[in-house]
Amino acid sequence: MNSQAPAPSGVTSVADKPPRRWLQAIGLMAAAGLVSSTLLWQKLGTVQEQLARQMADSGTQSGEARITAKQAQELALETSAKLAVLEARLSEVALQRSQLEELMQSLSRSRDENLVVDIESSLRLAQQQAQLTGSVEPLLAALKSAEQRVTRAAQPRLMPLQRAITKDVARIKGTVLSDTPAMLVKLDELVALIDDMPVGNAVQAAKASPSLKRQAEETMSGWWGRLGGLVRDEVRGLVRVSKIENPDVALLSPEQSFFVRENFKLKVLNARLGLLSRQTDAARADLASASATLTRFYDAGSRKTQTAQAVLQQLQTQMRTLDVPRVDETLAALATAAAGR
Repeated sequence: MNSQAPAPSGVTSVADKPPRRWLQAIGLMAAAGLVSSTLLWQKLGTVQEQLARQMADSGTQSGEARITAKQAQELALETSAKLAVLEARLSEVALQRSQLEELMQSLSRSRDENLVVDIESSLRLAQQQAQLTGSVEPLLAALKSAEQRVTRAAQPRLMPLQRAITKDVARIKGTVLSDTPAMLVKLDELVALIDDMPVGNAVQAAKASPSLKRQAEETMSGWWGRLGGLVRDEVRGLVRVSKIENPDVALLSPEQSFFVRENFKLKVLNARLGLLSRQTDAARADLASASATLTRFYDAGSRKTQTAQAVLQQLQTQMRTLDVPRVDETLAALATAAAGR
């Protein structure tokens, strides 16, 4: 049996070295783990502190947010209340505006109605003045004033009235009227001529009988000849032959001739009065009756009778253009505008 010799005591065994190294490595690892754990723990503490601070900040912010939310809610409620008040006021303003618009429209319609009524009354008054005076100037002045007022009103529904006024003004300006003063002068001349007009059976005035006294140088034969001529003229005067077309004139006595003459004069004067009072129909009737009386009872061969007949014909012709034109178209437009209210 082989026996192994013991090793010397001063020599270290190779088998003891590896455990020491492992122990050193483990110690280093434990130290490193401890350091890292310490660092990690410190970092974790720092993180916890940060988290605590963030949670505190979050709590503060959450409280502030709750306060802000509460304030916002209160503000929203207050705003809602104010909005409700504003809506109520807006509805009141809208109602007042609608009422104001209705009032303005009512005032506008009332103004237009008053304008229409005023224009109508002024035109009717001007029509009467024109008929009384025989002049179209009052009517033209009233139409011009009405046109200016309608133009200033500037209402679309009054445009037909303005067109009617323009047409009536043009028509009246183109109308030719008779001269009333000249007609009155002719009637006066006719009245002055009546007394000199002979009736149809008028007897010529008897000539003065010559004196039968014998003149100093006259011979006896001459005196007898003059006496014979005088007797002959007297005999001829006893019988008068004339042509009378109307039997009524043949039976007309001198007294009746006076009344015929006065009746004729009254008819002419009535025609003059009708002309002054603008009663043209009555004046025409009187002139027609006077013309018929003149033709019936007066001597047509007399120059004065012919002059009177010519004057009557002129007067009757001028009477046809004596009527003052009317403004019926404008009045119809006024009635339409008044009915459109």
